[in-house]
Amino acid sequence: MAVNVIDVVSRQDVAGKTFFALILMGGMEFVQSRKTGSWYATSCKSSITTTFPEQFCKGLIGKTIPGEIQRMEVDPYEYTVEETGEVVTLTHKYRYNPKPNSVSIEETVFAPEMAAVHS
Repeated sequence: MAVNVIDVVSRQDVAGKTFFALILMGGMEFVQSRKTGSWYATSCKSSITTTFPEQFCKGLIGKTIPGEIQRMEVDPYEYTVEETGEVVTLTHKYRYNPKPNSVSIEETVFAPEMAAVHS
C-alpha cells in the first residue's frame, strides 16, 4: 500500500517554533451515504510532522510513499465540516502507518493495557 503527499502546512509547537507537516492522502474508497443511500468516492487524509525545511517538504508534493492511513478510535470530539459549517461529533481520526502489515496502531497503543487485564 502507498499514500501520496498532497500538501505541506506550517505549524507551531508550544514554544512558538515553526515546523512543517506533510498532508497525506490514501487510496480511493467507496462509501455509502447514510442519508441518501448513494455511493460516493472518497479518500482518507492525515498529516505527519517532519524535521525537514519547507523547500524540501514542497519537493515531496506528488511523491508516493509506502504505508497507509488507518482509522483509529478516539474519545468523542466536535468537528466542523468546512463546506457546510455543520458541527458533528466524531469518535475516530486517521493516522499514517508506514508499516501497515505490522502491528496496528490500536494494538501498539492498547497492548500494555490488554496484557495487564489478561494477567
